[in-house]
Amino acid sequence: MGSERERRRVAVLREYHLLDTPPAAELEAVVRVAATVAGVPTATLNLLDDARQYQLTTVGFAGQQCSRADSMCAVRLDRGAFVHLPDAREEPDYRDNPWVTGRLGRIVFYASAPLISPGGLVMGTLCVFDERPRELSREQIRGLEDLAGIVVAFFERRRLARLSAVLRETIQARDQWTRTMLDSIDEAVIATSPAGVVTLFNRAAQSLHPDADLGAGPDGSAARYRLFEPDGRTPIPDEEVPLVVAMREGVPVKGRELVIRVPGREPRSVLANAAPLRDADGRISGAVVALHDVTAEHTRRRILEEAHQRLAAANTELRRSNADLTNFAGAVSHDLVAPLAAVGGYLELLADPDETAGHPRVAGWVTSAAQAVARMRDLIDALLGYARAGSAPVRTLVVPLDGVIGEVLHDLGPQIAAAGTRVVAPGPLPEVVGDPVLIRQLLQNLIGNAVKFRDPGRPSRVEITADGPSLRIADNGVGIPPSRREEVFDMFARVDGQVARRHGIGLSSCLRIVERHGGTITIGDTPGGGTTVTVTLPEKGSDRR
Repeated sequence: MGSERERRRVAVLREYHLLDTPPAAELEAVVRVAATVAGVPTATLNLLDDARQYQLTTVGFAGQQCSRADSMCAVRLDRGAFVHLPDAREEPDYRDNPWVTGRLGRIVFYASAPLISPGGLVMGTLCVFDERPRELSREQIRGLEDLAGIVVAFFERRRLARLSAVLRETIQARDQWTRTMLDSIDEAVIATSPAGVVTLFNRAAQSLHPDADLGAGPDGSAARYRLFEPDGRTPIPDEEVPLVVAMREGVPVKGRELVIRVPGREPRSVLANAAPLRDADGRISGAVVALHDVTAEHTRRRILEEAHQRLAAANTELRRSNADLTNFAGAVSHDLVAPLAAVGGYLELLADPDETAGHPRVAGWVTSAAQAVARMRDLIDALLGYARAGSAPVRTLVVPLDGVIGEVLHDLGPQIAAAGTRVVAPGPLPEVVGDPVLIRQLLQNLIGNAVKFRDPGRPSRVEITADGPSLRIADNGVGIPPSRREEVFDMFARVDGQVARRHGIGLSSCLRIVERHGGTITIGDTPGGGTTVTVTLPEKGSDRR
């Protein structure tokens, strides 16, 4: 036999698992019948692998294994044909065999029918023999060949039974794995037969339809499963149920939104994705649907929409409030500033030395009134600045701080000169992104404060420096106690000392401007005494727009 064919022959033999299992009663019966058909006292069922001959079951003698080289059945095994030897002693290729010579046996008559697998490979023989010469009739030979076919059929049946058992275990394990997997997911999965009867559903599906008759057909399925349109009120017709559509039309249904309303429970919104199931020939054999619960997503969306509505209402109210503040600022400008200007004018006339000569008390009253008018004008200017800082739209332009500082120092020139303050900016200042008008108001308030709240005991000095986008305005004035540095940004906040006589709006305006630009403002100490205000604004080239 060719080596490849022999290898396949032995592999097929071992696939039947015959060499390591005891013979079945049916095989013993077949061997007895074979001896009867041949009219001999002895018969055996021999199987041959690549090295040995195994006598699986015997009649009339005690079986024994032998090497394949000693086997009579192996002599013509590769021919796959019936062997009929009336007297083996006269056959050249058999007469020296140990089963003939007496070393293993004294066989004279020998006949064997090959056991041929469905694939045409010889696994062994059904063998009958005797110690005296005999000759079989044609009917006896056909009978033995039929019995050999029965043996092979028995082998095949047992092999198929074993494979079926393995397949059944595999299917059961796979079914268990599928069931476990389906039950572990939150997607509801339902499959139906061609008749529309549910054949599979997982834990999530049972949870969505706790009381539904899953064994019923497609008729009335919409009502049985309590399916509604997304509005939660309109029932879905049976013919539009996703499983029915997929099976009827043979096409997938994707993203069909449904509402499931089970009495006594909150309605559940789901997205249905259904598809037809097909057999090996492409015929529709059912359908499957997966239901994704989107109730929580709808709830989150509704909460977000309500939050957006509240935010829109708050923004509307804020715009109205800002508009009211702007209108108030205009009213203040018209209704208060103008009368104050008139009062100031009359007080200047009264302050004429010729008018108050000989009336020192009157001169004092006039001076006090003029100072009160000046404070009132400062307060009104501060309120107007605060209103503009919070309500004016913020433009985003590149603002060179060097130029803005120069303009601010020019505007504050009389105040700086009157205070004897020395203002220095030793290095170049950065370019920032923001509204030029608001940034100028911010710097004017900060530098003006540094000049106003100087220490009367030493020459006033203000230094303006930068570190990247951070601008520092350091003075050597009276300073702000650490415990009060946060609250000075509140409206009308006041600190001990000179600051207590101010209205406390300037720093509030500064904070509003900085926050509207997405920046920061902090207050710290100046080495040697005083206050350092650090402002950080978006740099040129930043992503803020």
